[in-house]
Amino acid sequence: MKRKSEQRGLYVPQLESDACGTGLFANLKNEKSNEIIDKALTMLENMEHRGACGCEPNTGDGAGILTHLPHRFFKRLEKEKVINFKIPHEGRFGVGMFFFPNEKKAIQFCKKEIEKAAKSLNFKVLGYRTVPTDNSSLGPSSISVEPHIEQVFFTKKEFLKEKPLAKDVDRQLYVLRKLITQNIISAKPEYDDDFYIPSLTCRIIIYKGQLTSHQVRKYYPDLSDPDFQTAIALVHSRFATNTIPRWKLAQPFRCISHNGEINTVQGNINWWRSREATLESSKFSKEELEILLPIIDDQGSDSACFDNVLEFLVHAGRSIPEALMMMIPEAWQNDNQIGQAKKDFYEYHENLMEPWDGPASICFTDGTLVGATLDRNGLRPSRFCVTKNKELILASETGVIPIPPEDIVLKDRLEPGKILIADLDDGCIIEDADLKNIICTRQDYNKWLAKRRISVKDMPINMPSEIPSAPLRKRQIAHGMTAEDRDEILAVMSKKAKEPIGSMGTDTPLAVLSKFAQHIG
Repeated sequence: MKRKSEQRGLYVPQLESDACGTGLFANLKNEKSNEIIDKALTMLENMEHRGACGCEPNTGDGAGILTHLPHRFFKRLEKEKVINFKIPHEGRFGVGMFFFPNEKKAIQFCKKEIEKAAKSLNFKVLGYRTVPTDNSSLGPSSISVEPHIEQVFFTKKEFLKEKPLAKDVDRQLYVLRKLITQNIISAKPEYDDDFYIPSLTCRIIIYKGQLTSHQVRKYYPDLSDPDFQTAIALVHSRFATNTIPRWKLAQPFRCISHNGEINTVQGNINWWRSREATLESSKFSKEELEILLPIIDDQGSDSACFDNVLEFLVHAGRSIPEALMMMIPEAWQNDNQIGQAKKDFYEYHENLMEPWDGPASICFTDGTLVGATLDRNGLRPSRFCVTKNKELILASETGVIPIPPEDIVLKDRLEPGKILIADLDDGCIIEDADLKNIICTRQDYNKWLAKRRISVKDMPINMPSEIPSAPLRKRQIAHGMTAEDRDEILAVMSKKAKEPIGSMGTDTPLAVLSKFAQHIG
């Protein structure tokens, strides 16, 4: 499914990027409660300065929260007959948050396509639930594009017979979500901004929108219900740069919430797409891969594109920290302190994909593993602490929620290139060194490199028997060479056998440090 990019005025969709506030709250004992949501929303509200608003102070760039799927909450709604269908046992069904266009006919069309796609993949639509919302605090701009929001419940006969692994259920729901989106947008391209599925899994759910950080709690009354419980919460307050805020671009996304800007996004998208034709996976059939392509939605922000690729890598069989190490490698090439196994891992994977480079502080989860990582330069802050009650709190800065000093057992900051991860099944934090040692020694990457690597110096060089008769200047122009390339780059390389060093802007030394007289003005 190819989406047409639209450019209006000075707005360029390809330049969508973010510089935001992000945080996570997790109970390491995997004990669910509504108090975690309350504290996470307080964190979000205290990061209001990290987000932004539009021409009206009550129209935000976007904010939201990711939590565990609130099974107890849904069972109560079933008991109270708020929903008129039976909720299966936990882990045997999936729930999707759906943004629909507001027109009645459009909603009916989308639901028809949802049921058609579900049937084609042997899913059963259990039912729909309109999500209660309160838009009284929203600004006119946000309300003018506000979607109709419903939750859709799915299951399969095979899920009901024997409890499946959560990752297998989520993988099938991932294919279903892509097929639904593909069918609806292909049939109705005008719904591209209005129809969106923030989440569709058996483990997590996302409540978000074009809101300010203070509006999330009031807009979604569900979040304040005592039975709406979770052991994890990712929050995000968006500061859009070079973007037009949209409901679908609010974060968290399906795996991450991101503070930063991916500077290499267009290059990464191009490189990724060049490889899509050769994608293979034992986790997906050929037909499923055709449904999933293209992996990246080019109408998304830099963070959304990153999330698209990360989500695919995780569903294709990699763990979320392994996928993040592939996408955001630490600075390893010239570091003598890094072990050989880790260097082999990074060298092997740099042949598979290019780093998504740029300022990045990323909180992530797959529903079981939760954590954060920082890019190699560490240009976005990430501070965390662990309390006596086995609570992990991480955010763009300290002080996002009040914690008595005597309750803190660990307080630190995330270092450049490092990963902080907590496994809720085991109830522990895994240190960066231990985590990467496990990942990097699973396979013999050194052996794979030795067997498959081809060095440029070992490649045969076939010199042309005849030099083309065209004049040198004409050949230089044909290959895009400029006078600057010739004089400033090639001349230096030929004399000094190394690339020249330059700088952007003026490199004139300060007068007080210079031996030469400088012009005034």
